Amino acid sequence: QVQLVESGGGLVQAGGSLRLSCTASGRTSSTYAMAWFRQAPGKEREFVGSITRSEGRTYYAESVKGRFTLSIDNAKITQYLQMNSLKPEDTPAYYCASTRRDYCAAYGCHDPADFTSWGQGTQVTVSS
Repeated sequence: QVQLVESGGGLVQAGGSLRLSCTASGRTSSTYAMAWFRQAPGKEREFVGSITRSEGRTYYAESVKGRFTLSIDNAKITQYLQMNSLKPEDTPAYYCASTRRDYCAAYGCHDPADFTSWGQGTQVTVSS
């Protein structure tokens, strides 16, 4: 089992920045990629971005391209999501995910069903 712990959420004004962190522990040796999703109340979980662990290749949702940046520290098994130019629609809870599915290392998974471990979520609130 892999445990994921997120941190870094909070309240920020529109146009501001936040950095989210997610640290993995447990059986992490077969973690091929990590990702962030977000979910507003009553809505489906939405892909934000993913990063492969071996090469650090990144994939982003169109809604965040150019504003959000993913990075990974393999020594700490921690991924970071730097969020700039935040908008009120970036507001919902953000969830860290990791996957043991090896094809995600090659194809950049974005479907929640492809991810095998999830964090508890961290709230981001962007005020207008």
